[in-house]
Amino acid sequence: MPLEFTDIPVPEPESGELLVRVVSCGVCRTDLHVAEGDLPVHREGVVPGHEVVGEIVGLGSAVSGFAVGDRVGIAWLRSTCGTCRYCRRGSENLCPNSRYTGWDADGGYAEYAVVPAEFALSLPDGYSDAELAPLLCAGIIGYRALMRAELPSGGRLGIYGFGGSAHLTAQVALHMGAEVHVMTRGENAQKLALKLGATSAQGPADPPPVALDSAIMFAPVGDLCLPALEALDRGGTLSVAGIHLSDIPPLNYQRHLFQERQIRSVASNTRQDSRDFLEFAGNHHLDVSATPYRFDRAQVALADLAEGRITGAAVLFP
Repeated sequence: MPLEFTDIPVPEPESGELLVRVVSCGVCRTDLHVAEGDLPVHREGVVPGHEVVGEIVGLGSAVSGFAVGDRVGIAWLRSTCGTCRYCRRGSENLCPNSRYTGWDADGGYAEYAVVPAEFALSLPDGYSDAELAPLLCAGIIGYRALMRAELPSGGRLGIYGFGGSAHLTAQVALHMGAEVHVMTRGENAQKLALKLGATSAQGPADPPPVALDSAIMFAPVGDLCLPALEALDRGGTLSVAGIHLSDIPPLNYQRHLFQERQIRSVASNTRQDSRDFLEFAGNHHLDVSATPYRFDRAQVALADLAEGRITGAAVLFP
C-alpha cells in the first residue's frame, strides 16, 4: 500500500502530552507491516513512524519533568491502561488496552507529533540524531528479545536476519561477553556482522559452526524457525523478535524441540525495557549503521527495506 503525502494540521497537545518537532524518524519493519496490511488496521490513514527523535515545542497542561527545547524520543509503546492485571504485575507490554505510535495514533513520518509525557523517553548522549532514531525501537525490541532468549553468561548466540534491530542487538550481546553467529542473506549484511565482531556469518538457513545456547529470529520468515531450533544446543531458547511472522512449518519433536529446547515470542516492550536499554547504550557506545532518506522518499525507504537493500537501519529527515 503506497504512502500518500498530505497536509494535516499541527496537532495540539492535550493534557499530559508533549508536542514534538520531529528531527529524525527511523524506518522500522513494523511500518512496512502496517503499510502492507500484514497487521490489522487500527486507524485508517495513520501516519507511520515510531522511532522519533525530536525537540519539545509545546506542553499540554499537567506536564512536569519536561520543558520546551528538551530532546526526547517517541517509541512504539504509546500508552497502557495501568490498571489491568498485566500492568499491575509489571507486564505492561501485554496490556490489552495498549496503544502504539504509528498504528493507533499518528507517528513520526511528519513534521510534528504528540506523545503522552509518561511515555516520552530521555535520550543518551554521544549519538547523532540519525544514530538515536533506530535505538528507539530496533534497539529496544532487540534488547527485550535478547532478554527473552535467556543467553547464559559467555554463551553462544545465533542471530537470524541482520537489519536495523539485529545489528544493535549483536553489539549488546558482544558487550555482555557473548559469542555471536549470524545467519542472514546479503553479502553486505554478512560483512557488517563480521565487522561488528561476530564470530561467523553465513546464509539464512545455513547451520552455524557451533551449537547455540540461544537464538533470536529477526527475519519475519517462519520457515527459518526450523533450522534455528535445530541449531540450538540442549536447553536452548529461540526468541522471535518480530510483531509479524509468516507461518512456521510443522515441527519434528525430536529434531526441533526435544532436550528442553523452546521457542518464545516477544510482544512489544515495557517502559523499563526502554530505560534499561537506553542506559546501556549511554554506557556502551553502539555503532549504529544508518542510511538517510528525505521524508518525501519514505516510500523508497520502505521498498528498500522490503527488498533487503539497506545495511543496518534507514532514517528519515525533514
